[in-house]
Amino acid sequence: MQVPGWFLATIALSALAISGAAEAQQSGMSFFVTSAGIGKGADLGGIEGADRYCQQLAQAAGAGGRTWHAYLSTQAADGKPAVNARDRIGKGPWQNAKGTVVAKDVDELHGANNLTKQTDLTEKGDVVNGRGDTPNKHDALTGTAPDGRAFPPGDDKTCHNWTSSTQGSAIVGHIDRQGIGDDEAAHSWNSSHPSRGPEGGCSQADLRSTGGAGLFYCFAAN
Repeated sequence: MQVPGWFLATIALSALAISGAAEAQQSGMSFFVTSAGIGKGADLGGIEGADRYCQQLAQAAGAGGRTWHAYLSTQAADGKPAVNARDRIGKGPWQNAKGTVVAKDVDELHGANNLTKQTDLTEKGDVVNGRGDTPNKHDALTGTAPDGRAFPPGDDKTCHNWTSSTQGSAIVGHIDRQGIGDDEAAHSWNSSHPSRGPEGGCSQADLRSTGGAGLFYCFAAN
């Protein structure tokens, strides 16, 4: 049976409309979870390397017209001051790939925000595997205290400021806001527990062993 030309044209126009709507949403995106880690555990090439990765993923998703920064803190070391994650992500508001606002400003982000498993989407608009899913990928690298500020120098909380894939430790948050217990840390999006594992605490295998994949948060700073 021959399909009428007008019917094929209608289908084509509908597909274009859906694609255009998706692109329009993602061009307005100002927050996402990386869909994949860099692949070297917590060695992100420093905070600068993490920023570049955020920018690359945003560009691929059609939202590269903004300046993207990773939500990561660094600790004071080698004569360099600490960097607070909360100070490098702009003023907000921030919305995910589906257009849902997750926080209107920095204070709400670190208070009663709208971050959940359903809203903590990747740059592709996908939900990240959480507790109960296989594999669990809910650990997000942050290196930060609950208020979004860096830890004091001394005990490593950032895998040597995001340059180690062997020895060290990094604080992670739970993307799905779920953990083994029912305490505040288990439900924290940015400061749940330190990484750990038999390879030193910062390798890709170590991150996987506690429910992670080297993912982290990216925010549009402008």
